[in-house]
Amino acid sequence: MRSAVTFLYFCLGLVTGLALWGLWQHRFNRRLAGLLRIFQINPLRSSPLERLATAIQSQQDYAQELEQQLTLWQSLLNAAPIAYLQVDAENQLCWINPRAAQLLGIHAAFIGQKQRRLLLQLIRSYDLDRLIEQTRTQQQPHQQDWLYHPSPSPESGRQQPFPLRGYGLPLPLGHVGIFLEDRQEATLLREERDRWTSDVAHELKTPLTSIRLVAEMLQNRLDPSLRSWIERLLKETTRLNTLVQDLLDLSRLAVTPTKELNRKPLDLPQLIRTAWQNLEPLAEQKNLDLVYTGFEALEIAADEAQLYRVMLNLLDNSIRYSPVAAVIQVKTHYSDYRSLQSLCIEVIDSGPGFSSEILPHVFERFYRGDPSRVRYPGLEGYGIGSGSGLGLAIVQQIVEAHGGKVKADNHPETKGAWLQIFLPLQSSPFVPSSPLANTKA
Repeated sequence: MRSAVTFLYFCLGLVTGLALWGLWQHRFNRRLAGLLRIFQINPLRSSPLERLATAIQSQQDYAQELEQQLTLWQSLLNAAPIAYLQVDAENQLCWINPRAAQLLGIHAAFIGQKQRRLLLQLIRSYDLDRLIEQTRTQQQPHQQDWLYHPSPSPESGRQQPFPLRGYGLPLPLGHVGIFLEDRQEATLLREERDRWTSDVAHELKTPLTSIRLVAEMLQNRLDPSLRSWIERLLKETTRLNTLVQDLLDLSRLAVTPTKELNRKPLDLPQLIRTAWQNLEPLAEQKNLDLVYTGFEALEIAADEAQLYRVMLNLLDNSIRYSPVAAVIQVKTHYSDYRSLQSLCIEVIDSGPGFSSEILPHVFERFYRGDPSRVRYPGLEGYGIGSGSGLGLAIVQQIVEAHGGKVKADNHPETKGAWLQIFLPLQSSPFVPSSPLANTKA
């Protein structure tokens, strides 16, 4: 009896072993067939061992080709004149080329090390860390400019802070690649350009004033038939004086932005209404209306003359490009811009908006995306309507002098120009004295 039970257990074990061996053989054949399909090997022309050896050899050749490509790309990045670094999902530095190490002041011994270290242990730049996190979180390319303060290093040879521009690229497995651009030369060129334009403006102001005085003196002494020429000369001289003054104002705001401001309490909605009233004769020619939505009264601390000039320029732009019988909207409200609570002023029109080619350049000096810009006679004293391409540049400079930002886009509903001004709450006390209102000027 005992021998029969033992034999039965033996048979069961044998059947189980054969079944497991058959299952393993089936899986092995499936994997081998998959490899053969990948490497396009005909299973009818060779034995299983030959096919397996061919697949292994093909896999080794493919891995060697990938390794050669990786070495090639690393060689190109090492020789490239632009800085590049890469971090993993835990913000550990995976790879960095010599240009980035030199730019960021990292010791050469860290280049090519297999042992990874946290990026913040090597580079004390929270702006760079923020760019990496934004790129990883949103899984979209990001660009950011900041002033980099290098740590003391005998290799860098430069201890003064300098401007950097970073381009973040999301990579698989949570990795992020960062291209870095040294913006010091571009900044120096921009400062040199601004200094040159300021010097030229200073040199032009005196002769233009003399020409205007002479023209005004001759205006009443010439024959009436010739006075139209003097009037034209006076208008052009006034326009040039306005242009020169704009350049001087831009230069002063760029060099000492806060010193040029005379902050005092002002009622923002009343300032907007006053700006519109001065431009109303132009709006009536096109039957345009202003619809204001926002605080009925809001006291802020700002430079009244400069902020008034901002609203004049923005409303002038809207009037210029709005179609006949359209509506221009102005809105004021609180907003979160780049994680900071701000006061937002929006100016929206129903015009053609900004084209994709113009949009990145709307705040550049002398940039005129539309050659058909017109001049409004009689408004030279307000510093608008000259068509010189300085209006939005002045707006940006004044807003940034107040510690804010200005943004241009096309409105999703009206398809027209959409200009937003963000003024930080922490730098200027804003005191709303009444709730929101919707009024039509």
